[in-house]
Amino acid sequence: MSNTKNVVRKAVIPAAGLGTRFLPATKSVPKELLPIVDVPTIQLIVQEVVDAGIDTVILVTAKGKSKIVDHFDLFPELEEKLEREGKHDLAEKLRSTCNMVKVVSIRQGEPRGLGHAVLCTKQLVGDEPFVVLLGDDLVDAKVPCTKQMVDVYSKYQKSVVALMEVDDSDVPKFGICGGKEIEPRVVELDKMVEKPKLVDAPSKMAIVGRYILTPEIFDMLESTPPGKGGEIQLTDAMARLMKSQGFYGYRFEGKRYDAGDKFGFLQANIAYALKNPEIRPKLMDYMKSVVESGEA
Repeated sequence: MSNTKNVVRKAVIPAAGLGTRFLPATKSVPKELLPIVDVPTIQLIVQEVVDAGIDTVILVTAKGKSKIVDHFDLFPELEEKLEREGKHDLAEKLRSTCNMVKVVSIRQGEPRGLGHAVLCTKQLVGDEPFVVLLGDDLVDAKVPCTKQMVDVYSKYQKSVVALMEVDDSDVPKFGICGGKEIEPRVVELDKMVEKPKLVDAPSKMAIVGRYILTPEIFDMLESTPPGKGGEIQLTDAMARLMKSQGFYGYRFEGKRYDAGDKFGFLQANIAYALKNPEIRPKLMDYMKSVVESGEA
């Protein structure tokens, strides 16, 4: 029997943000439920977790975010209505959402940053490694990004962050890492800096919304002083964990979309629509007509 302390079985998804960039849509609908074509963003994230073999999802929510948890709950009245109307495929889709994975939730009482959101899950995670996925970050990949990272963790038994190279102008928007590549795509890290100026950045390798963390991160978070705005920065705690335990970065394979940004959200919708065989021909014709007409 495998040692559960060495197996990634739980995922934490922070979902307490207000989604102000999508107002007024997010006044009454959590941003995590905004659809990519016809599937809520949060469901795509949870599907990635499921496809990586993880059996429990911990949602970190806040006031007004109960609809996210409801999305993964049973809705027998609607199922019965769909069955009566002969819409059996839709009814099955509804049921499959409820059966994807075990979902539990915890409230983040006040918005004190990503580090604090992760810290809120300490008792639910326990003494084992876990993955954190940001609900704004979608990664479209043949092998799920989380599965790629779990494989790296299984080999090295140390914390892992997902990395991608960004343009100079984007460096100050991310946590940036430095280190030595020890095998293709795997970097042994020696530096982590939260949103540095370009001249101070150790590289252009940015941390994106996937992290596999050992449980010692909670001790680091508890002793990390709040920064700007009273927020506890996850990157600061990870930098300390890197010095005590070691840390790896993984340049994942796949295409990342920032679904928390309006343009990124539109990109994701177009990309996922093009993968839908029913929608793709019409969408291709429409985009071609727009370009040819000069309306673009």
